[in-house]
Amino acid sequence: MTGTPPPHPDTELRFTVERADTEPGATLLREFRAELEGRYGPLDPSAPLGPTATPDELAAPYGTFLVARLGDEPVGCGGCKRLLGHDHLDGPTAEIKRMYVRPAGRGHGVARALLAALERAATDLGHRLVRLDTGPKQPDARHIYRTSGYREIDDYNGNPLAAHWFEKDLGAGPAEPAGRGTAQASADDPPPVRRRTSHITDPPR
Repeated sequence: MTGTPPPHPDTELRFTVERADTEPGATLLREFRAELEGRYGPLDPSAPLGPTATPDELAAPYGTFLVARLGDEPVGCGGCKRLLGHDHLDGPTAEIKRMYVRPAGRGHGVARALLAALERAATDLGHRLVRLDTGPKQPDARHIYRTSGYREIDDYNGNPLAAHWFEKDLGAGPAEPAGRGTAQASADDPPPVRRRTSHITDPPR
């Protein structure tokens, strides 16, 4: 699956709401963990990846988990959950977790579109502020967040793998999906896929 060829330029990008503990989300999250180990070294298999992001937290009524697909091929995932104890003046706060794009999907605007879809989902769930974090060896993720309206803030969750923490007021609107790069891509990647549509649907039957 991870060795699939790059998508055709006219491939449709879409997002489906799924459970993080069912396929293809479970496989995508295993790949996400393996990539983190490649960057930061072996992780304790019995330990969570920083603050919790359980399948139930990444599900209704306060969270969601999205799988990104180019055509029928799953190419990425990400979720959001409610942050308890972190309230914004205009409403509750969400945290974006487990954003991952497979190598075949990188350089085609998938990560920016996924970020925008998660922000829209968080808004639909009633959240007015969103936060996220990233590690010191993920400069491209930091670039995407900084160019998508996020501002850097102090550590809010004690994540031992993180070195940068960000926040965005969702009243300013979702991230612009039509840009270059992904959370693991470089600035020299090829132009994004010309998406016919980019929408969130229920899981395929």
